[in-house]
Amino acid sequence: MNDDQLLRYSRHILVDEIGIEAQQRFLDAHAIIIGAGGLGAPAAIYLAAAGVGKITLVDADSVDLTNLQRQIVHTTRSVGTPKVESARETLNALNPDIDVIAVNARADKTWLDVNVPQATVVLDCSDNFATRHAINTACVAHGVPLVSGAALRFDGQISTFDLRAPDSPCYACVFPPDQPFDEVACSTMGVFAPTVGIIGAMQAAEALRVIGGFGTTLAGRLMMLDSLRMEWNTMRIARQPDCPVCANTGNHEAAR
Repeated sequence: MNDDQLLRYSRHILVDEIGIEAQQRFLDAHAIIIGAGGLGAPAAIYLAAAGVGKITLVDADSVDLTNLQRQIVHTTRSVGTPKVESARETLNALNPDIDVIAVNARADKTWLDVNVPQATVVLDCSDNFATRHAINTACVAHGVPLVSGAALRFDGQISTFDLRAPDSPCYACVFPPDQPFDEVACSTMGVFAPTVGIIGAMQAAEALRVIGGFGTTLAGRLMMLDSLRMEWNTMRIARQPDCPVCANTGNHEAAR
C-alpha cells in the first residue's frame, strides 16, 4: 500500500479485526456484482469505498427515471444510459484507484462459467429466480463464495453460501430450482427504498468478511427483514443431501 492508500483506508486499518492484512486482501480481491439496481447500487458503493481492487458489474438494463427512488449509484443525468456505465462512472469518481469493469449483458450460463472462476466472491443482486439459480450453479461448480440478497415491498433477505465449508448449503438447498414460485418484481409490487439499501449494504459487509477472513458470515443462516415493523428473523439452513446442485460436491479450497 502506498501513502495515499494508507490514509484513504486508515479507518479500516485502525480496526483490530481488519488491520493492514485484511485491507490488503480487499485491494487484491475481485468481486463480481450481478445486478446494478437497488441491491447492487449500495453493495457496489461500499465495496468501492472499501478498496476492493477489481469490481465487475453485470447488468443489461438502462437507467430509468423510476429507478432513481432507490438505485443510489445512478443520477438523473444517467437516465437512458446503461446501468453498468452509470455505476462505473460513480464508482470511479468515488475511488479512482480501483478497476471497475462494466458488462452490459445478462449473466447467462456461458458468461458465468467463464468469469466466476476469476472471482474472489460473487454478489447476487439480481431480480429473478432463473438468474439466481444460474449464479448459484456456477458458484458451486467453481467453489466461489456467493452472497445472495433479495428485496420486495418491505421484505428483504440475505445469506451467504460458501461451499468451501463441507456443511454449508447452497442457494438451491433453500430454494429448490424445481419448486413452484410466483415471479414478482418491483415494477408491479413496489419496494420501500431503504429496504434495498439495508440488504445491499449487508451484502457488501458479507463480501468483505469473506474476502478479509474476519468475523462470522451468514453461511448456514438466512436473515429476513420486515422493514415495515423493523423486525429481523434468522432461520438456520442446512445442506440438503438430495440437493440437485451441490449434493455431490465436496468442499473447495480457500477462495483465491
